[in-house]
Amino acid sequence: MTDEELVEQILSVNNGISREGLLERLEGEKRKTGGLISNETLLRMIAAEFGLNLSQAETRTPTLSISDLISGLYDVTIIGRVVAVFPPRAFNGKKSGKLASLLIADKTGILRVVLWNHQISLVESGEISVGRVVHFFHAYTKDDRSGKVELHVGSKSKVEICSGDAESDCPTIDQFCTKIGDISQGHKNRRVNVSGKVRNVSPVSIFERQDLSAGKIMRFALTDETGEISVVAWNEKADELEKALKQGVSLQMVNGRVKETLSKGLEVHVDGGTYVKISLTERFLKVAELRQDLNDVNLVGEVTTRPVTREVQTSKGEIVKVASFELKDETGKTWVAAWRKHAELACNLRSGQKIIIRNAYVRKGFGEQVEVSTKDTTSITPAC
Repeated sequence: MTDEELVEQILSVNNGISREGLLERLEGEKRKTGGLISNETLLRMIAAEFGLNLSQAETRTPTLSISDLISGLYDVTIIGRVVAVFPPRAFNGKKSGKLASLLIADKTGILRVVLWNHQISLVESGEISVGRVVHFFHAYTKDDRSGKVELHVGSKSKVEICSGDAESDCPTIDQFCTKIGDISQGHKNRRVNVSGKVRNVSPVSIFERQDLSAGKIMRFALTDETGEISVVAWNEKADELEKALKQGVSLQMVNGRVKETLSKGLEVHVDGGTYVKISLTERFLKVAELRQDLNDVNLVGEVTTRPVTREVQTSKGEIVKVASFELKDETGKTWVAAWRKHAELACNLRSGQKIIIRNAYVRKGFGEQVEVSTKDTTSITPAC
């Protein structure tokens, strides 16, 4: 439908506005949105306000990117991969009801989505879950308490679970994760997504707030191949993590907040807006599944070459040992680079020996091929 056809449709159902008035309204919306939204989309939003009942095909407005969204938009269509789902909760006031919230991601960013009343059945039934790609129609945007834009899905909205090409076009949360070693002062007071292994878990402790009520706090360290950072969980999140958190488990955190410590260091805080996923069971990848930048990789295979040890100079000028050998399973072969203390262990491996590698990472090696590389927390053990 063209812009002119939309104008005619709006005028046909609303005699209280003139063509000049409608076009002035359109120009006002264009100024408000900074020219980022097309005339067609803005006219459809205005049409929705006037209750214009177009056919389903016509009302599916152009899909926006998360980075395009601003507060105050109506009849928004957007698609993204679910990266976090928070439990539904009831609310009371002038009207009682239920709501559930989730975080979705597209190639341009991450967005909080709020589902109202009957829409939360999609969460309760498990149809909307982490990893699924979801298309939202006829939603609207508003600012949250901190002034950040979020999407609201109400009674007039429609939700579709996607598959196929739509899934491949949406990034996974791993693509939005920040390496721990890359967290800097520039991230202070900003939200980040990180993943790694849990270390040094401290028990939950009780503290007294200024209003004399009791609060809870829990601390632990999170590590990946680039470094380690302290994590602080507060109140209900401390209770939630206390039940499942232990040394060595894998953890993925979405929407944690970076804070500066008294000693000017940095730590990540887990609050009610943070989603935490804990992997209690080990997952082993096949060689054919290895991809660049995968972290916390577990692998079982057979050594096919005698390890070769050499000394190399790191970017920091440090001279370290690295042992390289080939590993295979039923799906293919890959090279393994065992660094520092792991190089000494790898020297004793023999061709034909089956081994288990835990908590390694995948990087681009010689000839642009991916290879498995050890880090400080990696282990290499014989397979039973």
